[in-house]
Amino acid sequence: MGWVPEIMSSRNDSFRHESLHDGKSIKALLKSIEKGLGDGEISLEDEDGRLVLTPEGLLRLKITASSEEDRQKLTIRISWSLEEEFEEKHLSIS
Repeated sequence: MGWVPEIMSSRNDSFRHESLHDGKSIKALLKSIEKGLGDGEISLEDEDGRLVLTPEGLLRLKITASSEEDRQKLTIRISWSLEEEFEEKHLSIS
């Protein structure tokens, strides 16, 4: 299944995109993010704009998940700042 755009917008310093995908296409997008993290550059682009991010140093990872009735949700957030300090914690995902 390809993407079906719902909401897309971009500004000079922000990017937002929402669309429907199957598991295989999301896996491909996550692999692109993985490569960008390794290369130090993640480029996001759609019909409305483009934003290039340059992750470096320690990155903050936040994962939240919920399961309610007939809806499940997984949110992955990665952020970084040149001046941010935080405590390291172990995480296991299987």
